[in-house]
Amino acid sequence: MSDLPRKAVTRTAKLAALPLGFAGRATWGLGKRIVGESAEIVGRELQQRTAEQLFKVLGELKGGAMKFGQALSVFESALPEEVAGPYRAALTKLQDAAPPMPTRTVHAVLEQRLGPDWRDLFEEFEEKPAAAASIGQVHRAVWRDGREVAVKVQYPGAGEALLSDLGQLSRFARLLGPLIPGMDIKPLIAELRDRVSEELDYGLEAQAQTAHAEEFADDPDVVVPAVVHQCEQVLVTEWIDGIPLSEIIADGTQEQRDRAGQLLARFLFSGPARTGLLHADPHPGNFRLLPGGPAGADDWRLGVLDFGTVDRLPGGLPDPIGVSLRMTLDGDAETVYELLRTEGFVKETIALDPDAVLDYLMPIIEPARVEAFTFTRSWMRGQAARIADPRSPAYQLGKQLNLPPAYLLIHRVTLSTIGVLCQLGATVRLREELEEWLPGFVTEVGEDDVLEEVLEDGLAEDDVTEDDAGEEQSAAGA
Repeated sequence: MSDLPRKAVTRTAKLAALPLGFAGRATWGLGKRIVGESAEIVGRELQQRTAEQLFKVLGELKGGAMKFGQALSVFESALPEEVAGPYRAALTKLQDAAPPMPTRTVHAVLEQRLGPDWRDLFEEFEEKPAAAASIGQVHRAVWRDGREVAVKVQYPGAGEALLSDLGQLSRFARLLGPLIPGMDIKPLIAELRDRVSEELDYGLEAQAQTAHAEEFADDPDVVVPAVVHQCEQVLVTEWIDGIPLSEIIADGTQEQRDRAGQLLARFLFSGPARTGLLHADPHPGNFRLLPGGPAGADDWRLGVLDFGTVDRLPGGLPDPIGVSLRMTLDGDAETVYELLRTEGFVKETIALDPDAVLDYLMPIIEPARVEAFTFTRSWMRGQAARIADPRSPAYQLGKQLNLPPAYLLIHRVTLSTIGVLCQLGATVRLREELEEWLPGFVTEVGEDDVLEEVLEDGLAEDDVTEDDAGEEQSAAGA
């Protein structure tokens, strides 16, 4: 499909057909089991067929459907290895490309937004898109001052398509849940919906990208292309060449994997501290490895793209994250439990065993306990299985935890980044980045006073946030 389907009825029909397909395959699977095939083999075939259909449709529709697929793409590491292959192939297609819109449509948008003489702004303009994603596509060009640029053009009708898709997807979120073990799909869709207006506003994206480009202008490790021009539906930024992270995941050397993983973790934790913004769309299509790092031509830097979704954190990441992480590593169950209650992760109406909460958290924070940790798909699968198994104590405890709205996007970004690190199979000195950039993680003079202040501030806010937080029950279990 070469264009973004604009009629709601067309998109709705395609998405509505997905649950019917799931049901049909379930019936087929029952028939296979009746004639004697094992449940394991049948289940594997069902999951493979479901993955192929789901992500084929999501990729064709672009809009909110593809945005949802990209958000899921970083969690394929959590899938059992015997079924991960088909998912991996289908999901990675969503990380870098989608069918482009017709040239005439691109020209119409550029003429409407840049004027009838829009070609005069460019020395060169490549008609074939260099990349096509969920709400827009990118063309390579040369700006009138000679700079190589990326011209992002928004699909006509993208806003309507985003809202329509996500509304439709939310109606059968339960059917999608089993695709990614241990992940609550409905809050993910709700959060994507909440971000639609920001995603479509290229003015906000230009502001966020400019803030990062200025802050990282002289950084030896991270490259953010500067904004050249922006107007409604069109964003022009400097072009950067590099190897997409999806290619590193597929064929990169271990050196490239480790370097990409280290820089990704560094950018995740340093960005909020340095800019007050958290890049909130960490799927591999938004990152590049560029040659020429601090150690010379054979070293690598991380290029970062697409600032359409950010979390605004003026004070950086919240102090309680670093403090509670450090206290968990120290084994201080009572203090961790009080912090979680204060911040709304444990609601006032629920009583949990602090030691059980500590046992729940310890495996998750394993990468922060050691000097260097190798992120693997098997580790991710183990975590997902532990949290998703109804027979597991971790599953029962996770159902009773709450994810406050203020932490929802931070939580998703962190999980997504860990998913990418596991796809890379990278060995990362995560603790080093936490000590450098995560507020509250390193003990400072007067730390007891700071901890007391955090607890008091949280208690003062409980009455304000309790009702809003109720709808996010169990999302923290992911």
